[in-house]
Amino acid sequence: MSSLKNLILAFCFFYFAQLITAQKQPNIIVVLTDDQGWADVGFNGATDIPTPNLDRIASEGVIFSNGYVSHPYCSPSRAGLLTGRYQARFGHDCNMPYEGENDATVGTPLSEKLISEALKEQGYRTSAIGKWHIGDHPNLHPPAQGFDHWFGFPGGSMNYWGKATSKIQTIYRNTKPVAEEELTYLTDDFTNEAINFINKKDKNPFFIYLAYNAPHAPDHATKKYLEQTKHIEYAGRSVYAAMVNAVDANIGKIDSTLVANGIKDNTILVFLSDNGGRIQHADNRPYRGHKGMLFEGGIKVPFFISWPSKIKEDSKYTKPISSLDLFPTLLNAAGGNAAIEKQLDGVDLMPYLLNKNKGTPHKTLFWRSSGNFEYAVRKDKYKLYKSAYKNKTLLFNIKEDNLERYDIAAQHPEICIDLEKSYTNWDAKNKTPGWLDPHAENVVKEDKRWRKTREKSLKK
Repeated sequence: MSSLKNLILAFCFFYFAQLITAQKQPNIIVVLTDDQGWADVGFNGATDIPTPNLDRIASEGVIFSNGYVSHPYCSPSRAGLLTGRYQARFGHDCNMPYEGENDATVGTPLSEKLISEALKEQGYRTSAIGKWHIGDHPNLHPPAQGFDHWFGFPGGSMNYWGKATSKIQTIYRNTKPVAEEELTYLTDDFTNEAINFINKKDKNPFFIYLAYNAPHAPDHATKKYLEQTKHIEYAGRSVYAAMVNAVDANIGKIDSTLVANGIKDNTILVFLSDNGGRIQHADNRPYRGHKGMLFEGGIKVPFFISWPSKIKEDSKYTKPISSLDLFPTLLNAAGGNAAIEKQLDGVDLMPYLLNKNKGTPHKTLFWRSSGNFEYAVRKDKYKLYKSAYKNKTLLFNIKEDNLERYDIAAQHPEICIDLEKSYTNWDAKNKTPGWLDPHAENVVKEDKRWRKTREKSLKK
């Protein structure tokens, strides 16, 4: 009898221990925007685009003034974020080819462990909503990559009305296409799906990867959001701004849902863009460059983390961090152990954000685009950039010249040699790109247009 009693007591202890652990685990929402510029949010200085909700939530947590992504454009950047690894480690340097549906060998392979899979091991229910773009083939869609629920499209871009034009430009719920008459405006639809997932009654914490396609082209907005940006005289910027404002308004709805459910204090909300702002209508000031470039304007993004019960409000973090850091940071916050995930290239940011570690998360950060077509290294205060746009290797002192105006490569050949060596050692662990995209071709075209425009201006 006593042994049965002890067994019952042990079971009860285990059950309540598990329940307490589950209650302590934070809910997690990662919000990713698409091609949004550095200065397209108020917390980074935007004065024309109203983003009151993002500004308020950012002020409730920590804003990163040196928050980088691991690649200057869409698909590879997302592959890096979701795996916590430099995407070059598994050859995902490029966007998938645009013509037709790709097979299951093109995209982030199932052998790579995604953050969704790691969080499921910690008891999380998981949802991917919005743009996927790390594998077109159904075998690589979110349901095969650790997500219990999916509502979104596989490809790189889509109209905002949900009109299906191909298999990769179709809205799916899990494995089935969604009828177009059920859709309204995708930014609103994605938000409503996230809110429904939050509101589901479940004892387990949730992880939502909410990847808006806004403000990526095509430029579509509803009257409601256009009304908020009608003060912007330049029509292209006004529509782009309305798309950003739509994201802001919808994040406000999600925040209100967290408050209504009494879970805001123990919910981690991460916000960032997948890369620098696109060449048209976005604002990357004061930084140089745009999406596709390894200048700061292509890889430094608006980025914050809010966790009211842990992170002090009105915090600023100035040391370089990376989107690769989200995997280990969120996994450890969820009660996991990122140290045993030996494949990770990111680091847990929480000890730094909570002032328990006063060191620097990264001494060196690397970027590689289309194999070695372009690459960059940031090490301490220096940044080396082998630029295909400029057809030369550039060196900048980022501490003194974060606008990258003054190339000092000729004055410091020894620093160039050191950074080149660091890059070579890092790249030796990478794979050849598994496929190619038109990036190199587009760089050459853009450079020709730039030179032609300058020549015309000189003739005047």
